[in-house]
Amino acid sequence: MGEMGNPVGADPAAVRRTAARAWVWGYPLVENYRTIYPQAIDDADPRYVGGFGVFRHYPRPFTPENTDVVTPNNDTPYSWAWLDLRAEPWVLEKPAADRYHVLPVHDLDTAYVGFVGSRATGPGAGRYLVAGPGHRANPPEGFDGVLRADTNLVGIVGRTSSAGPADVPEVERIQAGYVLKPLSEHLGTPRPVAAEPLWPVWRGEEVLGTLEFFSLLDFLLGFFPTLPADAELRGRLTELGIGSGDFEPAALPAEVRAALLAGIADGRAELVAATDGAATGTTLFGTREQLGTRYLDRACGALKGLYGLPVEEAWYGGWESTAGGRERSVLRFPAGGLPPARFFWSVSMYRLPERLLVANEIDRYSVGDRTPGLVYGEDGSLTLYLQHERPTDAAEFANWLPAPEGPYFVAVRAYGPKPELLDGSWQLPTLTAR
Repeated sequence: MGEMGNPVGADPAAVRRTAARAWVWGYPLVENYRTIYPQAIDDADPRYVGGFGVFRHYPRPFTPENTDVVTPNNDTPYSWAWLDLRAEPWVLEKPAADRYHVLPVHDLDTAYVGFVGSRATGPGAGRYLVAGPGHRANPPEGFDGVLRADTNLVGIVGRTSSAGPADVPEVERIQAGYVLKPLSEHLGTPRPVAAEPLWPVWRGEEVLGTLEFFSLLDFLLGFFPTLPADAELRGRLTELGIGSGDFEPAALPAEVRAALLAGIADGRAELVAATDGAATGTTLFGTREQLGTRYLDRACGALKGLYGLPVEEAWYGGWESTAGGRERSVLRFPAGGLPPARFFWSVSMYRLPERLLVANEIDRYSVGDRTPGLVYGEDGSLTLYLQHERPTDAAEFANWLPAPEGPYFVAVRAYGPKPELLDGSWQLPTLTAR
């Protein structure tokens, strides 16, 4: 990095404040890289999707055997992809689909660039351009829209709704219609090539508390041109040599290194405290325009539910039961009070503290408006029975959501939430013991 002189005036207090702010701001980028590395870079990892520019589809719903994702979404199997936009834009195509689906594109800091799918673009087939900060020209003829990213690395965590194991062939058919190709391939022109970066090895979660965090951030900022809203903080990082591409902590004075480490600890403590109070995802996920400079909210979203969808796409709510499934509980949706969703809703059961699906004798992990055989009241109300023991009553058995014996977490999801859910006029009913 060379001789730095006196970074941030060599004032340890100023360095510490900058480091704390930068850690919170940079945490989503580093968490994103934690996923990018095994999926797109490390071809020896079982999670490898095949590199950049390809989809890896998971057509089967999650079961309790799937333990690599916490609070797994059992309604919408995933389609993962990563794009390097430095050399040229990419083409994203989707087929017509009469079921809920979404292909959300997110920037390196997890802010959403845009959405292609049922809610945002409709059920029909479409072709879209995904363009990085270096390519701002309008798309050629034959495109239905353009998603303009602020970073040169972007991710797609697609979702396609599934009605269960028997629905897998149809999910596979739709997923096969999600297509990625470089713009040059679409146009039939020579393909430009960007130099291959020297990707840092992801060494594990422990880097979050060390100066290696800032070394990783230094590398990632090479894919992230400075935005006006971030200019002041990015300028302070530049004074510390972070963002130059060759940040070397060992070249810093000892007191600066100590101040950076103290700032990291401050930032981590601030995030933990904020996450404890972040009850819903309504403010944690969204586009750059929606999130603005609420860096702490964005970091909470990355910690609580990386790649969670914004509230207009999917609404999340739920409860925890410390008594667990040994206590028989009911969840009653009154007449006219089912979750107001344009596409579908579900209630899923997870055991605590792991937040994983619950193995049970009927292989039922969630209940919703697509569950066959539910018994509704004469007035249209719906009562779900949450307990470990199999109900003996036929109607209760039909509406049974099996619970573990111990503590559990219940998640309610509504896809395409209607206005009464978004404005708070619809309220989630209370989980009650009986």
